[in-house]
Amino acid sequence: MTTQHIGIAIVAPGGYGRDGAAIERAIASLEQQGHTVHNYFKTSRIHQRFGGTDEGRLAQLNAAADDPDVKVVMALRGQYGTTRLLPHIDFARMAASGKIFVGYSDFTAFQMALMAATGAKSYAGPMFYGDFATDEIDQFTLGDFWSCLCGPQHRIVQKERNNPYIDVRGTIWGGNLAMLVSLLGTPYFPRIDDGILFVEDINEHPYRVERMVLQLQQSGVLERQKALVLGDFSAYKLSTHDNGYNFEEMVAYLRATLPIPVLTGLQFGHIRTRVTIPFGAQAHLVSTKGMFELTMSDYPTIANA
Repeated sequence: MTTQHIGIAIVAPGGYGRDGAAIERAIASLEQQGHTVHNYFKTSRIHQRFGGTDEGRLAQLNAAADDPDVKVVMALRGQYGTTRLLPHIDFARMAASGKIFVGYSDFTAFQMALMAATGAKSYAGPMFYGDFATDEIDQFTLGDFWSCLCGPQHRIVQKERNNPYIDVRGTIWGGNLAMLVSLLGTPYFPRIDDGILFVEDINEHPYRVERMVLQLQQSGVLERQKALVLGDFSAYKLSTHDNGYNFEEMVAYLRATLPIPVLTGLQFGHIRTRVTIPFGAQAHLVSTKGMFELTMSDYPTIANA
C-alpha cells in the first residue's frame, strides 16, 4: 500500500450499500492508515434502488469534486443509476477539479462521458462497498490499485494461452460492455482512434456478448481500435439449446470475424481479484506465448492529482 496519505471521497452515483456499519469500519481502517475519508453517501438517504435521489446523487458528485481535501473520488458501488445523471453532470467541473474518479461496472457511464466531454482520464478500479467494506478484502486488488495510484507507470502481466501474438500501442479505454453499448449514438460515447478496448460483463450469455461486440463493430467503433481485450464474463448459464455454442466458440467466431485481434484473460470485471486500469492512459500491449503484458503511462496519479 502507498505510504502517502490521501483524501478519499465516497459517492454513490448508482446503487447503494445497506450495511452502514461495514462502511464505517472500512472508513476507520483507512483512517488508521493515515488517509482522510469523506463519505458523501448516507444510508438514510437511500431512494428506491439508488444511493439517493437523482438530485442527491448529483449533489454527492459535486460536493466531492469541490472538496479541496480530496484527491480520489470512489464510487460506492455499481448496479444502475449513473446513466440518469449524465445530462445533469457538469463534466467540465469534474475535470477541472483534478480528482481521480474510480469505479467500474455502472460507473463506466461516468468515465465514458467524462472522456467524451473533456478528454479527462479516470480509473477503472475498485469500488468502496465491494472492495473495502467487505470481510473478504482481496489484497491483490487493493495493492494493484495503490500501485497504479503511485505511478508513473502501471504494468499488468496476465497468463493466458491461445492469444494472438501482437505488439501494439494506443489509448486504453473501455469497461462494462453493456454500459458501453448503451451509450452508442449519444454525446457520451467518446471517439477514440487507435485505441486498445477492454470490456467485461456479468450475467450476460455468450450470444448477448457477441451481439454487443458486433454492435460495436457495425457502428464503426472496432475498426478504429488496435485490439479488443476481454476481461471476465461470468455468472451466465448455458442450456441444451446452445448445442455446443459456449464462450470459447463465441470468442472463436469473433476472432474470425472482427478486423482486429481479440485477446482473452484480462483479470478485470465482476470478480474478487481484479487489476486497475487507468482509463485513457497510453498503453503498450505485448502478447507472446502464454502471456500478455500491458504497460500504461501518461495518466493521473497522486503525485500529480
